[in-house]
Amino acid sequence: MQPIGAGRGYKDVEAIAETTDDVDCWFVELYDQHRGPVFSAALRLCGRWADAEDLTAETFVKAYRAAGDYPPERRARLRPRAWLMTILWNLWRNRARTAARKPPPEPLTDGVDVADPRQDVAGAAERNETSGQLAELLGRLTDIQREAVVLRHVADLSISEVAAILGVPEGTAKSHVSRGLRRLRELTQGGVR
Repeated sequence: MQPIGAGRGYKDVEAIAETTDDVDCWFVELYDQHRGPVFSAALRLCGRWADAEDLTAETFVKAYRAAGDYPPERRARLRPRAWLMTILWNLWRNRARTAARKPPPEPLTDGVDVADPRQDVAGAAERNETSGQLAELLGRLTDIQREAVVLRHVADLSISEVAAILGVPEGTAKSHVSRGLRRLRELTQGGVR
């Protein structure tokens, strides 16, 4: 059994929205085109695979519910990636606020990830190590810098889209991205402050 959308070429989400009232058809294409970037951004924000999967699922559930209330014209005018990243970012911030008020749960496992048997073990180990190092480095940025860097370089949003999601002027968004990248360079070159 193939996953939804497997084997098909991507269609223009905006064109589908303009030509059909079928939210399900539109949403399948939206999901197919944006699940990877949304998950990648969620992983960089959360730092843990399971949390990123949950956050990604929550993002798409919330988007689906909202899209059901939108007329086709509004769905056609959406900038899907920026819209989904806004939902993701808001959900993540709400989770972070909630988590700050609660004590952290006790770990249930030793944190060892089981490798996909289809991947070569050495490659998987290297990717896990690199991903873990990046998550650790991103975790050392301020929240706003981490959010700006992830939205700009992981989600590949424009500065204007990053600014809109963060609710700041474009110049401020550029500063947050620039300072976040500078801090990452300092951390990777051993100049930790």
